[in-house]
Formats: sequence, C-alpha cells, structure tokens
Amino acid sequence: MHALKKNRPLRRIVLASAATVSGMVMLLSLKPHASPQAALVLPAPSGSSSASSGTGSATTGTRTVTGDSIQTRWGPVQVRITLKDGKLTEVTAVTYPTDNPRDQEINSYALPRLRSEALQAQSADIDTVSGATYTSEGYRQSLQSALDSAGS
Repeated sequence: MHALKKNRPLRRIVLASAATVSGMVMLLSLKPHASPQAALVLPAPSGSSSASSGTGSATTGTRTVTGDSIQTRWGPVQVRITLKDGKLTEVTAVTYPTDNPRDQEINSYALPRLRSEALQAQSADIDTVSGATYTSEGYRQSLQSALDSAGS
C-alpha cells in the first residue's frame, strides 16, 4: 500500500479535530454585549426606600407613588403607581432588568401582563408570569410597597 494513502485518515482526523477545537474556542470567547438601555436605568432614591409625590390637586385626589427598588437575581425591579380617588389607575415599571437580549425579551411580554393583572386586581395579589418568576416577584414586592406608602 502506498504511504500517502495510509496517512490520509490520520490527516483528516487531525484537521477535523483542529477545526473543532478552533470553533469551540471562538464560541467560548464570545461575550454578550450590554445593551445601551442598561445605561438608562435610574438608581433608587438614596434618601429613602420609597418616594411619593402628589401630581394632581386635592380635589381630584390623584397621587403618584414609587415603590421600593427590589433587587432580584437578574437586576432591580421598581414600579410607580398612580391612584385616583383611592383607585389604582396606572402601574409603570420604572426599573427592570435590561442587561441582555433575553432580559429584554422576557420583560417585553411579562411587564404588560403584570400591569394588566395589577390594574384588574387593584392590589399586589397578582399571579406570577411563567418564565419571568424573578421579575414577577420583584414587581409584586415593589407594587406592594408603593400601595403601602400610599395608604391603600
């Protein structure tokens, strides 16, 4: 048998192994980049754990209250509520995890559902959104702290 024909299987194995190792090194060296939105997250007020302010006149009874910033596994969650004559009329997520595309994807469907449930329940007694357990828990705790601060 010719000497070159013997070496070909070994040469193929060596080349395939080198290509596989190179590919794995390149994949493992990739790092997710932080989104530009992450820089826009505002820190919680330093004076106290919650802040409230009246936004309307005393006759309308409209108040806006910001809940505590709740630290979750994936980042802080904080909500702001608006009460009109003691009724919850708006819930806005002020701070939530946005560090990577997966956070953004999860929160794009979780936050509207949490808002809708809070407005319907008129309390922090809302269900957890499947796939967004940590965000849901932080949202619920921040919402409850805002309702407590508002005296509801």
